[in-house]
Amino acid sequence: MSTVLITGSSTGIGRRTAETLAAAGHTVYATMRDPGGRDADAASELESLARHHGWKLRVAELDVTSQASADAAVRRVLDTTDGLDTVVHNAGHLLIGYVEAFTDDDVSHLFDINTVGAHRVNRAVLPHLRERGSGTLLYVGSTILVTAPPFLGPYVASKAAFDALAVVTSYEVSQFGIETSIVMPGAIPRGTNHFPGAGRASDERVTARYSGLDPLVARTHEAHEKLFAPGGEPHPQDVADEIERILALPDGTRPFRSVVDAAEAGVDHVMAFSDLTREAYVRRLGFAGTLEVKR
Repeated sequence: MSTVLITGSSTGIGRRTAETLAAAGHTVYATMRDPGGRDADAASELESLARHHGWKLRVAELDVTSQASADAAVRRVLDTTDGLDTVVHNAGHLLIGYVEAFTDDDVSHLFDINTVGAHRVNRAVLPHLRERGSGTLLYVGSTILVTAPPFLGPYVASKAAFDALAVVTSYEVSQFGIETSIVMPGAIPRGTNHFPGAGRASDERVTARYSGLDPLVARTHEAHEKLFAPGGEPHPQDVADEIERILALPDGTRPFRSVVDAAEAGVDHVMAFSDLTREAYVRRLGFAGTLEVKR
């Protein structure tokens, strides 16, 4: 079994993944931004479950908007274990509203969490993984970079950037024996804090100019819920189970990409073609070796 660090573990996919991997026997560091404050209840619940079930699960503080916090979290893992094997990049935030009404600070802050946050954690952990010559970076992405629904513009852009950064990073880290897997969940309207905790645009003056579209924005959550047939609603556990399946595979056999989408939007077909096209281009450039994990 491996030692796994998970970002954004207080709710939703991160919380379910922490519980699922711990139950499977992994040593799990379930990190969250403020386990001593606003995340205290979630931290206490996870620690109680760990004691009850005898899981090797610890809660740790990690704010992905701080390099110092990421560095400290990784140091804690390395100081208390034989080494870190896997990072699950899950932390993220949602914004809903009109693109024009989001200020540059709104958009920058979202990218800081959803995109740059993963990069900070990678910068903290990659020196260790490179030295070991093994490890897995598993990114919880989104089908939204293909489906691109209305009124979620900054979020769509941040997840597209997150995916692109994961792909390009994979070329480089593969040469040090480090695998990459990108799991792409579809819309999950319930069971996460994404929609209930979504942020809004700061520029209320511009938002008012779009007021004729307010009824459409108001039913964004409902519109996503209607994608699913009764009894076919997605759940964060679906994603946690797929992450567990991938990490249980032997080294060198993990899929580069996996789509978990109860809405059946066809994103798996789009991404399969996209990745084939990308890989063919990389080979034409003469960089075919970056597509294979060096052992």
